[in-house]
Amino acid sequence: AGMAVQVTVLPSLKCLFDDPVQIRVSGLRPQQAVTLRASLVDESGELFQAHAHYRAGSSGELDLSRSPALGGSYSGVEPMGLLWSLQSKAPYKRLAKRNVLTPFCVDFEVYEGHGDMSQLLGKCTNERWFLGEGVKRISVREGHLKATLFLPPGPGPFPGLIDLYGSGGGLVEYRASLLASRGFVTLALAYMAFEDLPAMPEILELGYFEEAVNFLRKQQQVKDTGIGVLGLSKGADLALSMATFLPGIKAAVSLSGSGFNSFIPLRGDGFTVPPHPYDLGRMKTSDESGLVDFSDVLDDHTDPATWDCRIPVERSLAKFLFLSGLDDTNWKSDLYCQDAVQRLQQYGREVEFCSYSGAGHLLEPPYLPLCQASIHKVLGVFVHWGGQWREHAKAQEDAWHRIQAFFWQHL
Repeated sequence: AGMAVQVTVLPSLKCLFDDPVQIRVSGLRPQQAVTLRASLVDESGELFQAHAHYRAGSSGELDLSRSPALGGSYSGVEPMGLLWSLQSKAPYKRLAKRNVLTPFCVDFEVYEGHGDMSQLLGKCTNERWFLGEGVKRISVREGHLKATLFLPPGPGPFPGLIDLYGSGGGLVEYRASLLASRGFVTLALAYMAFEDLPAMPEILELGYFEEAVNFLRKQQQVKDTGIGVLGLSKGADLALSMATFLPGIKAAVSLSGSGFNSFIPLRGDGFTVPPHPYDLGRMKTSDESGLVDFSDVLDDHTDPATWDCRIPVERSLAKFLFLSGLDDTNWKSDLYCQDAVQRLQQYGREVEFCSYSGAGHLLEPPYLPLCQASIHKVLGVFVHWGGQWREHAKAQEDAWHRIQAFFWQHL
């Protein structure tokens, strides 16, 4: 019988979703073969699971920051492998948090042997939150704005950020809530496919984004030294446009984006930036999987005929950070970022960029598992996003640190 098997999560069973934890198992027999399994049920009832085979040390203990996995969802020493390798039972599901006021609960279980997981030895539940202690969530429907404001606890002043997701639309809050938990006043901003905002707008108004900047700047807890903006995919080119055409933006981060305006015309005061020419006839659908590959729909971005779609980032006084995955199968984000980075460098502007080998299109906060393919909410087709599990996980951790360091430095 011996002592009962205990699964511990250090430093605490409750943490923020982007916090690394140390997973330990004690009370095993020396060299005992066991399987660890992580399970998470998302808000739509979808089950995500990962498992890995381990062997206990001579004292009957396991520490995932030191013990290598011998196979399963991943292998080798991967302290957070059970989280980043979570995979849905049904194919093509993306793990995303809809309600940031509740945590994702992850069950860690230990089973006897490397076989059928019939004998449970011990378990514990890790509550992973998206909203830190004392962070306020405020729904914003002021003027035209459809947004959610997250305020860190205390008087501040804190740096202010605007957070934009991609052309799937909606009001996505989980990245903004995590950033607020790390000390930024963050405004998650919807701009399409939400409430009465059209799924595919005929035009986007720069004035709407300016309204968001002005709203954020007048918040008491926001430092008056300038605003940061962060965007993924379509949100990334909007972030660059805001930093170029609007006053008061000090720093912009582009995740899997491009240096030109994509898909929807952007109307400013007395000018319109047209969308980069594209042809949906060039999208490829796989016979086997039915997945759609969009990577060739755009006309050649080096052709001067497309240059009126470029965002003239070189005119901006903001600082820029470009992050992209080299295994992005949805968008040639690295190629398109290089183009913008070269323009900035040509004009002697300060720019940071990082390309991650093996990372896909959906660069998310750390420990959210890779989503290689999922349904595009607006287009209604299954899209291939790309990425290799381990490399993508490492990229997300690195990108998250870089984004925060960049905003702390410039705001």
